[in-house]
Amino acid sequence: MNEAPPEQDLPGPTEWGEHPHGVGPWRAEHDTPPPDDPRLDPELLEHGDRRNVVDAYRYWTREAIVADIDARRHPFHVAIENFGHDANIGTVVRTANAFAAAAVHIVGRRRWNRRGAMVTDRYQHLEHHASVADLVEYAAAHGLAVVAVDNVPGAVPLETAQLPRECLLLFGQEGPGVTDHAKDAAAMTVSIAQFGSTRSINAGVAAGIAMHAWIRQHADLSTAW
Repeated sequence: MNEAPPEQDLPGPTEWGEHPHGVGPWRAEHDTPPPDDPRLDPELLEHGDRRNVVDAYRYWTREAIVADIDARRHPFHVAIENFGHDANIGTVVRTANAFAAAAVHIVGRRRWNRRGAMVTDRYQHLEHHASVADLVEYAAAHGLAVVAVDNVPGAVPLETAQLPRECLLLFGQEGPGVTDHAKDAAAMTVSIAQFGSTRSINAGVAAGIAMHAWIRQHADLSTAW
């Protein structure tokens, strides 16, 4: 279930100068009456739409946007462990939204820093699981192969791995990485090639790399914006 943040992502008319992206009121933009389309939001048509959405969704209601994405979401899920209140979760949610992931699963603490999500969590399905065991149970019930992403001995290089189409990409929190319980429950563990001095890369960055690897293997690129 989506948990919308308390802040609003729709600026009022007096804030337009602070938000250069988006469009103004429909009549100011088109000099014609707005179309009779149930997907459009009367308030946005009247005041303008400065939200963080692609132009194709300008003036649409949030519900209409979610429904449209639902019709073409990809069958991969993303999970991130949040036992230490990881600050990367917002980035993971934002990237999952960009790639139209089926859902993002947060394991551990329910509260997370939404700032990095840039309000994309309004359009992305989110699930919470108290433990890794609960997540694994969910994956099994939905036919999802759990793929842990961590640079550990024995991991398959992501660059050559064939990711399952219906899968759940699992990421650990910054620092300790994927927990042992999660790695034991995973159908496979993949690693991301590194060539510098750092022991690991940012969890939000790793999630983006892994999601894009899935996109390259399985997505219909002709449907991208």
